Amino acid sequence: MKNKYRKKVLAELERTKSLKSELLTEMDIEHLPEVVKKYIRYTRFIGKKKILNFRTECKGGIRSHPDEEYMPLKSVQYNFIDLHSRLFYIVAKKKGIPAIGLHLYQNAKATFQIKILGLITVVNAKGPKMDQGETVTVLNDMFFMAPGSLIDKRIHWEIIDSLTVKAIFNNDNISISAVLYFDEEGRLINFISNDRFETDGKEYKNYPWETPLTEYREFNGYRLPFKVRVIYKRPEGDFCYGEFEIKSIEYNCKKFK
Repeated sequence: MKNKYRKKVLAELERTKSLKSELLTEMDIEHLPEVVKKYIRYTRFIGKKKILNFRTECKGGIRSHPDEEYMPLKSVQYNFIDLHSRLFYIVAKKKGIPAIGLHLYQNAKATFQIKILGLITVVNAKGPKMDQGETVTVLNDMFFMAPGSLIDKRIHWEIIDSLTVKAIFNNDNISISAVLYFDEEGRLINFISNDRFETDGKEYKNYPWETPLTEYREFNGYRLPFKVRVIYKRPEGDFCYGEFEIKSIEYNCKKFK
């Protein structure tokens, strides 16, 4: 799985190596809702290179059921903006036994596998619902990790009020949406979508999905939300199945790391 991840990333880096990036200016964001402009300014993307791709390392915890303790995890991912590829590799441990996870999203098609010890497949998710759900994740990554990429013309906007907007994201033949909540300072504080599915690879259950953001931190001249919880709003109550914290983030990568 690690070799597969590496080959996919190297192929995307090769595919995009000739792309050029100009500086992001106020003119580039003038079509956006005011609160989204404020967020891009707050996170300090104006005057820096437009985002072609980004690499993020995170740590945190994940679980399958509300009564379980979180399994510690480490993750690394590459996102490529032009065709919206997302390549996500995760290592978690349950009672000392490693579980490897690989999320792949390319050409609006998604797969998700988990293997115990890298050998025994326990989750193998794919299909239209997986494609739709991971399109939501791609949009979430843009808000959470790469606000400068929100100039993307595949995002359409509806203003709800001065601190709330709806983003409708069209990628290939998939259209999803999310409602974004901001505070008075211009910080994103929550992302809620009804277009994602909780799945074990066999069943797909459609619950509202939210990622409340807490704390902002400096990363190489950018100011980003650095902690996030991922929650399905089940009928019987909210289920927080993961907590992530950014360790590092790099933009416009040229080499595999």
